[in-house]
Amino acid sequence: MKTGISIYLSSPLQDIERTIERGAAAGARYAFTSLHIPEDGGAAYADKVRHVLSLLSARGIALIADVGPRTCDLLGLERIEDLRDLGLEYLRLDYGFSAQRVAELSGVFRIVVNASTVSSDEIASWREAGADVTRFAACHNFYPKPYTGLALEDIARVNLRLAALGFEIMAFVPGDANVRGPVFEGLPTVEAQRGRASKVALNMLELAHGADCDIVLVGDPDLSDAGWAQFAQVSAGYVDLQCELEPGYAYVRGQIHHDRPDSSVLIFRSQESRTTLKPDSVPTDAGAGLPRKAGSIAVSNSGYGRYEGELEIARVDLPGDERMNVAGHITPEAMELLPFIKRGFGVRFV
Repeated sequence: MKTGISIYLSSPLQDIERTIERGAAAGARYAFTSLHIPEDGGAAYADKVRHVLSLLSARGIALIADVGPRTCDLLGLERIEDLRDLGLEYLRLDYGFSAQRVAELSGVFRIVVNASTVSSDEIASWREAGADVTRFAACHNFYPKPYTGLALEDIARVNLRLAALGFEIMAFVPGDANVRGPVFEGLPTVEAQRGRASKVALNMLELAHGADCDIVLVGDPDLSDAGWAQFAQVSAGYVDLQCELEPGYAYVRGQIHHDRPDSSVLIFRSQESRTTLKPDSVPTDAGAGLPRKAGSIAVSNSGYGRYEGELEIARVDLPGDERMNVAGHITPEAMELLPFIKRGFGVRFV
């Protein structure tokens, strides 16, 4: 999964360097920042920006930067295009850019627009000016003030329209450590996530698989150690699911299974369990035919023929089937992740 961090140039350089190092180690491939904050500027600021860009480039992290008409003055540049020479790839345009200027810049950068507010008229004006909007990205805002964030279903609705136009879509989850001021209430896109910042994996999966965001970034500048661990797993394409296993199925613990890309709404269906992680044989046992409550882990037994060994997790309550052995269940805490584990995403049973 594509993940990212946020860095703020008003922070001490050592804090920025630490966030970049931890983010890179956890699989982040994108970073967000702002290059038009009015109180910044001067030679020291320009040097700091160049240093940060070099750090990101060395670690393979693409920078997504807010820019405005004063950005060039702040950095001592003659024109916005010079930012490309510094390694900037994504340009998130603030106020003050005409359609023609946006079209010109789109030939140099990936242009990032405000996903929550961009209008059909604006998109049409960029096209008329010669921009290739399939090279555009759209980023939802984060919302520092409580009760101002968006609803997940509204984000999903907006994303459906933007994805049809070819836009790459981004959004933010809150951090659970060193939250950014001046409000210090987290920087989420989804309001409901503000009060559960410690559930980093759930928040990220909700945006990626519940609203079809392509890139999910942490809005605040840091995470706790536990938060970074969750971030690293999501970046790697899986999450831990706590489980209880029946005797004879201990082999499942520690395994990583990925849902099929053609996800079922009723079950998580392991890709690996019939190939690389397939057991030698699965005879019918005492768990065969038991009702499968939501969260049940079940394995197809020999009665299922060529499907023998296939592992499933029930997303909903399902009837018993003599061809399926109930092998265990995931915990209630793990259940909240299950709706968003789909389309090739993985789980590790722990």
